[in-house]
Amino acid sequence: MLKKTTAIGMTLALLGACSQNPKPTPAPVSRPPAERPQPPSPPPEPPARPALPALVPLPALVEPGTGAGFTIASDTIILIGSNATDAQRAPARQLAEMIRRATGTTPAIVTSPPAPLPQRSFIALSLIVPPAPISLGVGPEGYDLIVRSEAVLLRAETPAGLFYGIQTLRQLLPYWSEYEAVLFRQPRTVNLPPLHIRDMPRYEWRGAMLDVARHFFTVDEVKSFVDLLALHKINRLHLHLADDQGWRIEIKKWPDLTLQGGATEVGGTPGGFYTQAQYTDLVAYAAERFITIVPEIDMPGHTNAALSSISELTCTGQAAPRFTGTDVGFSALCVDLEFTYRFLDDVIGEIAAITPGRYFHMGGDEVKTLKPEQYRAFVERVQAIVQKHGKEMIGWDEIAAATLLPTSIVQHWRPAAGGADLARAPQLVLSPANRAYLDMKYDRDTALGLNWAGLIPVRTSYDWDPAALVPGARVLGVEAPLWSETVATMRDVEFLAMPRLAALAEVAWSPQEARGWDTFRARLGAQAPRWSALGLNFYRAPEIPWAR
Repeated sequence: MLKKTTAIGMTLALLGACSQNPKPTPAPVSRPPAERPQPPSPPPEPPARPALPALVPLPALVEPGTGAGFTIASDTIILIGSNATDAQRAPARQLAEMIRRATGTTPAIVTSPPAPLPQRSFIALSLIVPPAPISLGVGPEGYDLIVRSEAVLLRAETPAGLFYGIQTLRQLLPYWSEYEAVLFRQPRTVNLPPLHIRDMPRYEWRGAMLDVARHFFTVDEVKSFVDLLALHKINRLHLHLADDQGWRIEIKKWPDLTLQGGATEVGGTPGGFYTQAQYTDLVAYAAERFITIVPEIDMPGHTNAALSSISELTCTGQAAPRFTGTDVGFSALCVDLEFTYRFLDDVIGEIAAITPGRYFHMGGDEVKTLKPEQYRAFVERVQAIVQKHGKEMIGWDEIAAATLLPTSIVQHWRPAAGGADLARAPQLVLSPANRAYLDMKYDRDTALGLNWAGLIPVRTSYDWDPAALVPGARVLGVEAPLWSETVATMRDVEFLAMPRLAALAEVAWSPQEARGWDTFRARLGAQAPRWSALGLNFYRAPEIPWAR
């Protein structure tokens, strides 16, 4: 068990004492007895409520403080516990780098001394691990943040909570802290507003999906997408690794999958694939930002890249020709062959071995060439293979027609999907295409994107309640898919994702009762300088008051 050091314990006492200032007692008012009483004067106007910072996603509780706030100066240090783990030190290093870019000075990371408190200003990062004398009650991803003139105290029950608290601190820093190469002639000070934030996510699953099969994206490009997710407290990245147009992950037992199936993409341009070493590197990079990679190999449909690589997977024994178009529903594995399941056991086993997360996504959507009984039997058999390799199966909402294990997850995407099947799904992740699909156009004039699920302006992405979509279901959370039929570069990805990704991040994180479109659009508009500093190619939606 990690214990608080004396320094951080004294910090708690210090910050608590700051909120106990006694109120002055008003002096009695007297009047000459002979005068007629005058009507009382109107009460003075209450002081203006301090403006709250424009945070996205909105924390569960934000209370403005009083005073001048906390000044980050050249002598500010970051305090961590004497028994801090590497997982606790990593957020401290990230915060130090953010402060360096904001002020020109890198704060030292100091192990908390036994006593007395340091005379320099400090930011304390503290893990309060149950059972501890102080219970935060914010859960495994929540945090408690106090900003006062004396110090900043960030407390959490896990390193993930510390990380999300630092993402909030990041948004309190000036926008120029996002520039990688700011040079200061002399260090500058930065002021954080006085406040108290107590925050925790509404849903455990806060995801985004990137389709790297229709168009391939390099490891570095996917890492840049991971960074964008981390800023918005998203904790799942679902990678669509195989489809008709391309196979993107090395399977050592079946090298032709990438040699043949990985060589193309939509439009006929060269594709690409990830070696297992590259995939492992990507998984580790995401894990440092508390993001779980969810790999998907779509099956039994959307499999032409596999069928063109391995002829034994077809019912005719003839390899399919490569496909670089965008039609769907024409391909399927030969589900009556035992060879198909030996192949899938190899594929799922190799991917599971290099994926520390709990999940494997088997797709299962848009299968138009199989009978219903063939499809259900296939899903149930693949489910057993996934379980054999120690993972929990996820599939698109068509799999709800099969008999699923309690640990399996249905990803709802079709707005008109059968309510009875969804209601009996063990667990749901919500990705309704008419709300959450980031590849849909914003309006009729949007150059990129599709419109089969409708046009999706920012308000449509934001203004809905996941709990009301499938009443009575066990909803794990929300995921925003971005399919890449029309998306060829990361600039394209950014344009379609932002700002709708931020809207859906708040849907998944913030309490429903605290959310409102008018306040959100104002907070969203305030992100423009930060996103510009990050170099994001975001869509300046006309309904948002973008800050300059």
